[in-house]
Amino acid sequence: MMATNKGPAAVWALVATSLPMFMVSLDNLVVTNALPKIAEQFSVKQSELQWVMNGYVLAFAGLLLAGAALGDRFGRRRVFLWGVGLFTASSIGCAVANSVATLVIARVLQGAGAAAILPVSLTLAVAAVSREQRNIAVGVWGGVNGLGIAVGPLAGGLVTEQIDWSWIFWINVPVGIIALPLAFWAVKESKGEERNLNVTSMVLVTGSVVSAVWGIVQAADHGWTQSGTLVGLGVAAVLAVAFIVNERRSASPLIPLHMYRVPAFVLSNVVSITMYFGVFGSIFFLSQFLQGPMGFSPFEAGLRTLPWTVAPMIVVPAAMGFVDRIGGGVLQAVGCALQGLGLGWIALIVTPDVGYGAMVPALALAGIGMGLVFAGNPATVISAVRESEHNKASGANNTSREFGGALGVAALTAVFSRQFAGAGTGDAQAAFTDSLQSALWIGTAVVLLGAVSALFIRRRKTQAGPGAVEQERVSVPVG
Repeated sequence: MMATNKGPAAVWALVATSLPMFMVSLDNLVVTNALPKIAEQFSVKQSELQWVMNGYVLAFAGLLLAGAALGDRFGRRRVFLWGVGLFTASSIGCAVANSVATLVIARVLQGAGAAAILPVSLTLAVAAVSREQRNIAVGVWGGVNGLGIAVGPLAGGLVTEQIDWSWIFWINVPVGIIALPLAFWAVKESKGEERNLNVTSMVLVTGSVVSAVWGIVQAADHGWTQSGTLVGLGVAAVLAVAFIVNERRSASPLIPLHMYRVPAFVLSNVVSITMYFGVFGSIFFLSQFLQGPMGFSPFEAGLRTLPWTVAPMIVVPAAMGFVDRIGGGVLQAVGCALQGLGLGWIALIVTPDVGYGAMVPALALAGIGMGLVFAGNPATVISAVRESEHNKASGANNTSREFGGALGVAALTAVFSRQFAGAGTGDAQAAFTDSLQSALWIGTAVVLLGAVSALFIRRRKTQAGPGAVEQERVSVPVG
């Protein structure tokens, strides 16, 4: 059970849960504009460089359900504090890394810390306020997440250019030092009703996620028919089937099976995968395009991503008022459509000599779409299940989101690398641009698939296992 704060105590609890979550979302993209400098220092190729992002995202995605389950079992505040401590310590490891291998290992540990923070942060945040204020809490949570994504590329570029890329990780340390005592003081402890740990399911889902992305990364280096690729994808499929079988037989599944029969829950997770596939995969290469063919410095490149990444900060709070009126599914559909149109627009106009001004409207359109999804997606997922299952639903949704991001980087890297390698020794800038176009078109198609999926989310009463819930209405308690 969870106690509810009121007044100033609720505000401090929201700050305490949001600050580490901001750090987590910041580090999803903070390395994007530092990647060229990291590649230069460690002399690594594109397929190796992506692990600086994917090492974090894979551990994050693979362990999110475990983080949610551990929170239900041992206490959400306790797991939250463990996560903040691990994230802070591993940030120091990233900062002092002297090879790309040690950097990736530290990033994996960062992702593990983030997986303990994120799934319980929303549950703790909405538990801190009254029922009438819970939509506001969801909006604050989404806005802070959007702020981290907006600031990430800009902060990474500025710090890399003015100091050194290692300082993009040092800046986490004072945040963690402040967040630990603040959360201990301001956040009330809570546990879930289901406190059994399904360790087998945790291992199987983590292994499946990691194997799937590993197989796609191998495809970028060696092709889709090579043994490394086939083994990676084959192991992922076997582990995924084993996970499903184990979940069906278990008395305490990581994700209760009746959730899979709730269309709003399932389709919103599909939207998460497709949206983040396009966003993370595209920004991974756009940041390099801005610093490569376009010739901007790391900070200048980060500044020029703001029309895309800063939009959610404005759109999320404004859009939250429309979730109850028109439904989270509509917001997600429109958001994915705008994101897809933005990415497709960039793919149409991008050339080695394209002017930045021509890209601004497309970046802004993509950013507005991202904000609409940020507003509609978590609210729809949470309101589709029982109150006692919110932590598990949040863990599942965040797993879908981070897996989509890792898959997007890996898949678009495979597309980009194959075309770039086939371009020969001609004009490198033209080859980069052509390869970028191909990657962007794939990202566009996947995001638009998410828009179609969201259209099937209906605002109607349905059963999510025993007990009726409202699929769409975020006025259902979210804590």
